[in-house]
This record gives sequence, C-alpha cells and structure tokens, in this order.
Amino acid sequence: MIEQAYVQVGDQATPTIQAIRARISQAVDATDGPVLARLKCWLQMPADSTFTKMMDNDCQVRAQEVGARLSPGAGGLYKSSDLSVPLQIEGKWVAVDKAVKAERAVIINGSTGHVGGSQSQFNNERNTGFHVIVFLAVGQELSGRRYHLGFDPDVSATTESRAKWHSLVAGDTEAKAQEFDDARSIQVLKAMILGDSQDGFGPLVRKYYVETDKAFPKINRA
Repeated sequence: MIEQAYVQVGDQATPTIQAIRARISQAVDATDGPVLARLKCWLQMPADSTFTKMMDNDCQVRAQEVGARLSPGAGGLYKSSDLSVPLQIEGKWVAVDKAVKAERAVIINGSTGHVGGSQSQFNNERNTGFHVIVFLAVGQELSGRRYHLGFDPDVSATTESRAKWHSLVAGDTEAKAQEFDDARSIQVLKAMILGDSQDGFGPLVRKYYVETDKAFPKINRA
C-alpha cells in the first residue's frame, strides 16, 4: 500500500493547497441535481454506519466525473499511462506532475490494496480488484520529503474518514440523505473533502508518498 498521511501546516504544493481547496469548493457548489445524486457524485458511501456494505463500487466512473470537474486547465482530465508497467515508469510520473501543475486532475488506477486506504471496505486478503483515485498536486514537506496530493472518494478508507462520516451521517445513508436539503448535502461534502482547516483538508484528501521509480503491483481481477 502507498504510504499515506494528512496535510500538515507548512506543507507546500503545486498548485497551492489554497488553490486546490478553492477549486474543490467551487466544483462542489456547482454540482446540481437531487441531494443523493450529488453525494454519490463525490463520495463512495457506506449503506449504513456499520460499514459492512458500500452503496456502490463505481470508483472508476466517479473518479472520471470528479476529475473532470476538478480540471480547469487546458486539456482537462489527464489519464495516466498504465502505472503497473515498468517501462518508462519515471517518465510517466513526470507526465503526471506536469498535468497536476497545469491544473489538470489525474486519474490514478491501481490495485485495491495499493492505492486505497488502510481501512477500506474494499480491501481483501487476495488483493483482488482495483480502485481509482484522483491526484491534484505534487508537494513537498518541510523536511523535503516529496508527496502527491490525492482525493479518494471512499468514505471507508481510513479511521478518520469513518469517524467523520459517523459524525455527519448516522444510520441508513439513503434514508438520511432524504432528510437533507441542498445546503446540508454541500456541508457534508465539504466536511468530508475540505475539513475545517484553511491549511489542510478533510479525511478524503491525503498525501501519497509514491515511489516514482517503481511500477505499481499488477491488478488481480480474479
């Protein structure tokens, strides 16, 4: 699994953390439609607060839609070459970095256990299946350590994301969503994605310490 962490004060990124926050906020505000459809557009949600079942497994479709909404740069959404193929792997990451710096979101496709979160409901012992996330920036910590900033719509991904969801949506997700008005649904989305700090993000946006000289593990679809 790619090592992950949350943004800390002092972390730098290109585009800037403030620019990414503004881009996400504007895109969430511009997402119309019924409340449940708006939530499903951005979040891969549990059926209820036990997290034993997710509402869908549409991570690829969701990442493409969200990525397009977060790609104001010329050329729009960027789909990286197969990162599980070692040939020219470092060049592929150079292309990823070039895209995010040009305000193009990048689709990152990998095995479930490699790109997903440590607590994801989709993890399994055989590491079968795939997951898709969206990279938005490349950054550097005060220590000089390099990272990519990514958005993972999977609400079950981490202990923090599960706890945040519990505080916002307790019980049956679909039934609860029917009680929300537009403003409440946007509030939930921003709490999960943007969080409360102007210098960071909610639990669904994390730093990914990618080893850009190594290919991703092959995806096992069996």
